[in-house]
Amino acid sequence: MRALLQRVREASVDVENARVAHINEGLCAFIGITHDDTRENVEKMAKKIATMRVLRSLDGNDEKRMSSIAKKTPLLLVSQFTLYGSTKKGTRPSWNLAAPGKIAEPLFNELVACLHEKYELEVHTGVFGAMMDVHITNDGPFTLLIET
Repeated sequence: MRALLQRVREASVDVENARVAHINEGLCAFIGITHDDTRENVEKMAKKIATMRVLRSLDGNDEKRMSSIAKKTPLLLVSQFTLYGSTKKGTRPSWNLAAPGKIAEPLFNELVACLHEKYELEVHTGVFGAMMDVHITNDGPFTLLIET
């Protein structure tokens, strides 16, 4: 499982010109799921996302970064199979490493539930499998790639 985690000033998702999710300050995570991901990967990723100290502190001191749990900021999770795209050969990416929707969607939903229920975070999502317009105002810029 991979997450491209971005600290954002705000982020939103539109599907067919309709806003389906919006957060202000917080984290936006693009989530990629591969064939052999399990519930264990979901739990590890949820813990990483919830506890990663990347948010600005309340006093603005960037040396005292805070986690989403500590700061009580919302999350925006967007499924993105392209995180498992391979560009090793030629000029056309291969998607063979990305799990198909019937495997990926339940794991994505488990990740959302784990972040909400276990870590008591406010979690917003795009629409799994939809063509989405994602709008991000990256704060920093601050972007991390996390893998389980």
